[in-house]
Amino acid sequence: MSTKKDTKPNSSTNSALNEEPTGGKNSDEPSPMGSNIFIVKPDDEKKNRLHPEPFRHDPVTRNNIGRTMLRGIRSLWATRQTEKDLGKNKDLYVKTTLRELIIYLIFITILCIITFGMTSTKTYYFTTVLRTVLTEQKVQGIGDQPAFDDIANFEDFWNVMDGPILDGLFNQKWYNGDSLTDDQYGYVLFENKILGLPRLRQLRVTNDSCIVHKKFRSTIHECYASYSSSKEDHSSYEPQNDNLTSSAWHYKTSSELRGSSTSGLISRYDGGGFVQDLTVNYNDAKAELNSLNNNLWLDRGTRVVFLDFTVYNANINLFCQIKLTVEFPASGGAVPSKTFTTVKLIRYVSSMDYFVLACEILFVIFTIYYTVEEIIEIARFKFRYFKTVWNVLDVVIILISYICIAFNVYRQIKVGQILDDLLKNQKIFADFEFLTYWQTQFNNIIAFTVFIAWIKIFKYVSFNKTMTQLSTTLSRCAKDVLGFSVMFMIVFLAYAQLGYLLFGTMVDDYKTFAISIFTLFRIILGDFDFNAILEAHRILGPIFFLTYVFFVFFVLLNMFLAIINDTYSEVKSDMSTQKSEFELGDYFKKSYEKMLERLHVKRDRIIDIKNALKSADLNKDGVIEFDEWRRDLKARGYTDVEIENVFSRYDVDGDRVLRGGEQLHFKSDLTTLENNINMDIKGLENESQATKQSNVKDQNGNENNDANRITYDEFAIVVRRIDRMEYSIGTIVARIDDVLTKLEGLEKSKMKRRDALTKILNTISEDDHLSKEDRHERLEKMIRNELEGNNSERQTPIQSLLTDLPATTTKPYYQSHTSLRYGQGEDERPRPSSGMK
Repeated sequence: MSTKKDTKPNSSTNSALNEEPTGGKNSDEPSPMGSNIFIVKPDDEKKNRLHPEPFRHDPVTRNNIGRTMLRGIRSLWATRQTEKDLGKNKDLYVKTTLRELIIYLIFITILCIITFGMTSTKTYYFTTVLRTVLTEQKVQGIGDQPAFDDIANFEDFWNVMDGPILDGLFNQKWYNGDSLTDDQYGYVLFENKILGLPRLRQLRVTNDSCIVHKKFRSTIHECYASYSSSKEDHSSYEPQNDNLTSSAWHYKTSSELRGSSTSGLISRYDGGGFVQDLTVNYNDAKAELNSLNNNLWLDRGTRVVFLDFTVYNANINLFCQIKLTVEFPASGGAVPSKTFTTVKLIRYVSSMDYFVLACEILFVIFTIYYTVEEIIEIARFKFRYFKTVWNVLDVVIILISYICIAFNVYRQIKVGQILDDLLKNQKIFADFEFLTYWQTQFNNIIAFTVFIAWIKIFKYVSFNKTMTQLSTTLSRCAKDVLGFSVMFMIVFLAYAQLGYLLFGTMVDDYKTFAISIFTLFRIILGDFDFNAILEAHRILGPIFFLTYVFFVFFVLLNMFLAIINDTYSEVKSDMSTQKSEFELGDYFKKSYEKMLERLHVKRDRIIDIKNALKSADLNKDGVIEFDEWRRDLKARGYTDVEIENVFSRYDVDGDRVLRGGEQLHFKSDLTTLENNINMDIKGLENESQATKQSNVKDQNGNENNDANRITYDEFAIVVRRIDRMEYSIGTIVARIDDVLTKLEGLEKSKMKRRDALTKILNTISEDDHLSKEDRHERLEKMIRNELEGNNSERQTPIQSLLTDLPATTTKPYYQSHTSLRYGQGEDERPRPSSGMK
């Protein structure tokens, strides 16, 4: 591309000329100076330096801006599923996959910040301290006294309540013996404020709720069954002269207490019962407990007792809802259990909390973003969208995300309302069970969401064959594993029932059928108590254990592993012959090589320009005129536009001449640019030195010279030229085959005519009675008949061969095999000829 000498080129470059070259300096390629090293922007002071229309940028219109904005918005939701042409453009496929992966990693990072912002290690220590104070402290006295976890009967219950529980709830003095002030009461361990009043609640069953066998009816007159809501006792049993705890002897329904059902170790209990709220004062609470103890508040009809209260630690902004449960089964005795639920109900207090709030807002934005993305994919694929497991997983994550968002808003509003109501009156029981329960469920849903979100990462790394080995192995062996599972569960459940029936009455690990199943799973992992089943039965215990270990561990488990190993070996063998969709290492390596190549090209351009500064002054007058500059750079393969760009940048006075000061400025800039580029090249080479050393080693372990290496673009050129050469050679071979076939046909035709003439001559010579004229006439007739009989062969093979050849064969062979320049399209290459004239 060039302009006339009397036309001054524009100082602004065409955008197509700013692309980096990848090959030699051919006329069909971008010029080696087409870079952003020296670009002169048009200004108002140099309006006379205008190119003709071909060099101007297209005018920016409102429609162009609109289309650009629409393409930009559309590209936000571009995925491997929504884009149609990704299979044809591998680089675009890589970039789209990486963009999806990066955006999703940002999303999962935000989700993790939100999740871990709701909990911390302080939660564990807070719960542990409260559990230690309230359930592990023993009753003071001589001998081995019980703690809460050791309660075995009614007496232990009252001793623990009157001792460690009261001491833990109501601190009386400091460690030096000083008494507490009124403001310091109502704290556990001086730090955890008790919200409201602690509440004791018991549930009872009626007498005669079970049937006594007729043989024992004369001696056993009372019968208290196991707990169920239908057998619950609602009748009052208030003793005489008990004014201190008068409300504890009257039943209150679940609606009156605003309670909910609760599960214990033995049964599930209703939200009503007989309740007594303990005063937040040690002496008053002790008196209330003594009154209940002395008047037999607990008796044979009692099935469970709950102690509920909630504490708040303002230092760490955490609530802990505590439920101490003691169940009294129909078999007698007591079964204690405890629940400590630590949650963060007041969310936004510190600066970190507000940072989590910002992440929650981003989480909402990402949820909307992925909702739009999935809607676009569903609109394109319709019902086929749900045939892919990853798509179903996407929908599940989005639905759970919306549930979490809705619950978070509801929780924030509800917590504020309940706290306002509870804090108005500190002399009542503060029921935080509803809030803590649903906050726990919210935490569980969030945890499940994080788990699924991490699993979903496999969707974005499935482009690599190594990454897909796990999923492919599981999918291939699914049928075998399913069939094996049926066989395994038959044997496993048989042993679980056997263990439950043999040892369920004596061994804790087999006390229920469900616990027996978990115990057998633990045996597979090596966690078992052999002495317990040995003590339960000296003969059946060892037989049960040994046979189970043999059949399940040594036989079935190894069969399962064999199925997985065989399938994995097959998958690995199949994938060894397959090629990944793309390798990230190769992609980044290619990007690095392109960057390094660009730096080398830029350095070469600078060297060309520096050499031009030295050699352009042909008349040796100390100044460089534009014509001299142009003539020198044109010889080096640069275009007029690029020559004008570089020259006009340093032609400050616009006289089309570079004088001494302008040349010095020019050389200084070139030196600075060259030094910067050399530093960049050196840095890149140092960073990848280990990778280069591993890549340049040949099969014998010797290192090749860097000069022997070629770039990706050069390799692509060689591959294309080899393909064209193979095509040309194939065409030539086909033409030669045609020539050989027709020559063979010509030879057969000659032989046939020779045989015919020989036959004619033999026939004429045998007839001696014919005259000379008759022989001549007969010979002529036989030859004519022969020619007419072979009318299809009148055209000789040589003539047929020449008429079948295309017009291109008139060209010499060497003219049809000219060298292809770099960048020449497949349609532009000349077709090969046979070389025949």
